[in-house]
Amino acid sequence: MPEKNGDPGQSLAELSLSLDGVEQTARLGRGLGELCRPGDVLLLEGDLGAGKTTLAGAIARGLGVAGEYHVTSPSFALLHEYPGRLSFYHMDCYRLTGEGDIEAAGLAEYLEGRGVCVVEWPDRLGSLRPEESLEVRLEHAGREQRRATLQAHGASWRQRLGRLAAELAGGGGEGC
Repeated sequence: MPEKNGDPGQSLAELSLSLDGVEQTARLGRGLGELCRPGDVLLLEGDLGAGKTTLAGAIARGLGVAGEYHVTSPSFALLHEYPGRLSFYHMDCYRLTGEGDIEAAGLAEYLEGRGVCVVEWPDRLGSLRPEESLEVRLEHAGREQRRATLQAHGASWRQRLGRLAAELAGGGGEGC
């Protein structure tokens, strides 16, 4: 699954993955959720149908959000909150025009909260986009295949991205 972009046991700024089906997407998401810490922000980018909400649901499982909670796209509600090891805030900015709308809706506070905030359509954040974050771009690479590019912004995510690459390459870890 991982492609070599550096030494996976060390700090890593970017990781490219080929995901062959929903199970590998879920494996990636669970691994990300297990690595998350209070205040983390993950930015999910990609076209409609690229798998952002599927990945968000798997991140929730990695955070310990119970299976009884079906993680759905918050396109119309703008934000869904789920309890887990850390609170999981799933935000969808698709219907918003920019940071003014995000602030007016009271969503900006979730970007600095104690839980984990996953944002779909993060380009709408503008200057609210956190400096410390993990950007995940999903692209279609076939009918069931996706290409995921993870880019770490900040030292903390660079360290954890290196650990994730090692876990995915080795097939180890509870969720990886």
